[in-house]
Amino acid sequence: MCRLSIPCASYSSDTKNINSSNIDHVAETDEYDKKRTHFGFQTVLEDEKVDKVYEVFKNVADKYDLMNDVMSAGIHRLWKDELIRHLAPHGGMKLLDMAGGTGDIAFRYLNYSNSTQSAGADYREVTVCDINEHMLKVGEQRAAQQGISRGINWLHANAECLPIEDNSYDAYTIAFGIRNCTHIEKVLSEAYRVLKPGGRFLCLEFSQVRNSLLRELYDQYSFQVIPVMGHVIAQDWHSYQYLVESIRKFPNQETFAQWILKAGFSEVTVTDMTLGAVALHSGFKLL
Repeated sequence: MCRLSIPCASYSSDTKNINSSNIDHVAETDEYDKKRTHFGFQTVLEDEKVDKVYEVFKNVADKYDLMNDVMSAGIHRLWKDELIRHLAPHGGMKLLDMAGGTGDIAFRYLNYSNSTQSAGADYREVTVCDINEHMLKVGEQRAAQQGISRGINWLHANAECLPIEDNSYDAYTIAFGIRNCTHIEKVLSEAYRVLKPGGRFLCLEFSQVRNSLLRELYDQYSFQVIPVMGHVIAQDWHSYQYLVESIRKFPNQETFAQWILKAGFSEVTVTDMTLGAVALHSGFKLL
């Protein structure tokens, strides 16, 4: 197990890139507007959002996994298990788990690999990448507690500008992290770039409940209950208020699927979970 902290670097790439002119959610206006984005329901400068999101996850890192259990009544574990089942890890696979600081996806991947690989099977590995070193620290502590050291690396880096060579990984996963990124189109473009031809992209994220009545009940729970839980359990109302708001600002299943296609991925599919409260998007970087 090793820990790397590497600044962004420029790498040559033939990857199809997304820019502000072909993403529907980016307004083609003057320079003033292009430098602004949303932080929950607030409008902020792009640089300000990066700092604010950093502070949110710095504040919630120690209680992040506990709060996930409480807020979802443990269902988040089933969602993440389903992601790994869709990934179906195989011998020799190299996985990049983005925004994976506390290790939930990485540990599942390694446990799945260990339980399914036969004697002499190729070695499998995962790189856990996160922009927030506080989240990575929690993940490293959890790995040490579980005796996990083989096959896992930790990388402190920005999903929008990865210090990774082209065509490096067989799979790229990101669970409940992409909605917090300032430029989602850059994250998708970087995911495409670092994947090998034939590599798979999997994104697990909160989405839109399909049924309007259930969606209203879900909204009531989200806005009236979750921030209170954050205050009581993590002594942090505002961070969980932001997390709820960020879910509402994220595009629905079909719109996000179009963004993935625009990044160059093929065979894009969507799998709803828990009535659409969560969606798993999948795409492939074809030869």
